[in-house]
Amino acid sequence: MTPADPTPPASLDAVEESPVWLEVNGVPAVTWMCTPDKLDDLVIGWLFGEGYIDGLPDLQRMRPCTKELGFWVDVAPARVDAVNAQPRRRILASGCGSVTAFLGSLADVPRRAPGAPSPEIDLATMRALFKELFARGERYKETGGIHAAALTDGHSLLYHAEDIGRHNAVDKVVGAAIQDARSPDGLVLLVTGRISGELGYKAARAGIACVATPSVPSTIAVQIAQAAGMTLIGRAVSGSPQRWG
Repeated sequence: MTPADPTPPASLDAVEESPVWLEVNGVPAVTWMCTPDKLDDLVIGWLFGEGYIDGLPDLQRMRPCTKELGFWVDVAPARVDAVNAQPRRRILASGCGSVTAFLGSLADVPRRAPGAPSPEIDLATMRALFKELFARGERYKETGGIHAAALTDGHSLLYHAEDIGRHNAVDKVVGAAIQDARSPDGLVLLVTGRISGELGYKAARAGIACVATPSVPSTIAVQIAQAAGMTLIGRAVSGSPQRWG
């Protein structure tokens, strides 16, 4: 293909990416650059992670736009006030672009309750779960340019999603659990990319017990995990996994 020919060859596999906007109580909240599937899960998972809802009963109304990819949702005004009052600031994140909000300090990281459930996963089971996660990755097989996430109880994959953004994939599996009336608290989150600080904080807000990756966490993710009482496992499919938290 020459510079004069802008048409890509038919054999070129590209990852689908679309903007999807969300308004909460009539106010623009976020626009994702994402893979446009499982969008209900994406919206609900994001609302849960940001603190707008604790479950489906807190979602008063959710309506998709029929002209473009976007959603209007209504929640109790008090929930919006509580979110806005939290000590967060907007940042340009290392994970996948701009994150809506981030913690003010490690003291603000939600901490898991002492004795909260935390499934133990041996190395052989961890490898088998990741093998299944990769086997489910249809878009990854087609393009090689996408992230995936899954929630597991330590025995099987409960929810799985792919997305061009790693944070979006996490929101999709959390949203799927919420729609299934199942709290992600105490479950294990599997991700295919590194565990950034933003992803670690998102997992901590969801009450995730453990985050595992074939890659490694960032230093801030480790600090967040320690503050939250959450475990991180890096190089989870290698012969020498590392554990933090």
